[in-house]
Amino acid sequence: MATANADRLEPLGIGFGVLLVLIGLATIVGTPWAYKSGGILVLVGQALGAVAAIAVGAGLAWVARN
Repeated sequence: MATANADRLEPLGIGFGVLLVLIGLATIVGTPWAYKSGGILVLVGQALGAVAAIAVGAGLAWVARN
């Protein structure tokens, strides 16, 4: 009976959440601030975007799991 009410999209939400976390971590590990291609604002934006991707991915996986 429990499987009849289970959310079939739960694995998809968790998978996309994990993917976003991995993309954010890969961006941070790739050190976007090592390349001076657009000024300090671009570098700060890339770092904040990577942290935001990690936060959104973790939130999505948590919401999909609960």
